[in-house]
Amino acid sequence: MTGETTLSIVRTSMNDHVKVPPKSRNPYYRGPVSDHFDGEHFFNPGRRWGKSAGDLLRWMMERKPERWPSAHPSPFSDVPPHRVPGRDIRLSFVGHASFLLQTGGLNILIDPVWSDRVSPVRFAGPKRVNPPGVPFEKLPPIDVVLVSHNHYDHLDLPTLRRLHAVHAPRIVTPLGNDTIIRHAHAGIRAEAHDWGARVELAPGIAVHFEEAYHWSARGLRDRLRALWAAFVIETPSGRIYHVGDTGYHDGKIFPAAREKHGRIKLAILPIGAYEPRWFMAEQHMNPDEAVRAMIALGAERAVAHHWGTFQLTNEGVTRPPEDLRKALATHKVDEKKFAVLRPGEVFNA
Repeated sequence: MTGETTLSIVRTSMNDHVKVPPKSRNPYYRGPVSDHFDGEHFFNPGRRWGKSAGDLLRWMMERKPERWPSAHPSPFSDVPPHRVPGRDIRLSFVGHASFLLQTGGLNILIDPVWSDRVSPVRFAGPKRVNPPGVPFEKLPPIDVVLVSHNHYDHLDLPTLRRLHAVHAPRIVTPLGNDTIIRHAHAGIRAEAHDWGARVELAPGIAVHFEEAYHWSARGLRDRLRALWAAFVIETPSGRIYHVGDTGYHDGKIFPAAREKHGRIKLAILPIGAYEPRWFMAEQHMNPDEAVRAMIALGAERAVAHHWGTFQLTNEGVTRPPEDLRKALATHKVDEKKFAVLRPGEVFNA
């Protein structure tokens, strides 16, 4: 499906590469066995990915998606400032799972996607129904890019190439994804880290890599060969929890993050791509679970993402925020504490 599945270089440490035969069972990473890596595949401890190609075929055969409009434009478009100094936090929603985070004088892009499609090919696959909320040419200088995992709606190689050409940012990502990114352009500054790592980004700003309930693949032959992660970002104003994709399952990862990191100032949580539940629950939370995650994290505020730009699953374009409002009422959480942005809107904290 993609060239990424035939790489012969795998990552073993920050400054070391090991050549492996082209038929290596893991084309992206070689490292020690751990509680979430068996030498070939990554996994969540005590939980193996349970969906097969047959399940995918069943979903495609039975699929009855709600119809999306060909265009669902946002009335907003953001032109961010050059920098946001001090303790202020400015979060601009680019669309789907992409954000620009500005704080402490540092500009961080999270899961940046400016492509029209999230697919291994340009002529097919989910197509965006609204333009990015920040025009690419209006971006301020980008210092750091965080990439949560390697699915096409989160790791977009054309966007990363454009960012490298204009901004040459530092790209920080979980194990194995750096190999994929450098394959797109040898000069890209990509580095990979494991769950539990703490990575300094700037004075007073760091990112922690934490467990998420998800999986990875770029093609048909590389499933679970690269790691996925949630991020806890230390800022001068407090901690931000961000997860690109996760299932809810037993919910234990959320109170664990709260216990480890203390008060969470802001949680950035996915609310879309959740129907049908029999197929999606392992990998994507629904809005009710997102509210439960916010509560378990003890987050003061939350911002929703992963909805309204690319149709990946069965629910309609506006149903995630509608279901979120119902969930907030059910759990007696003030709607004002869980913001739903359109591309180009800004959240200030």
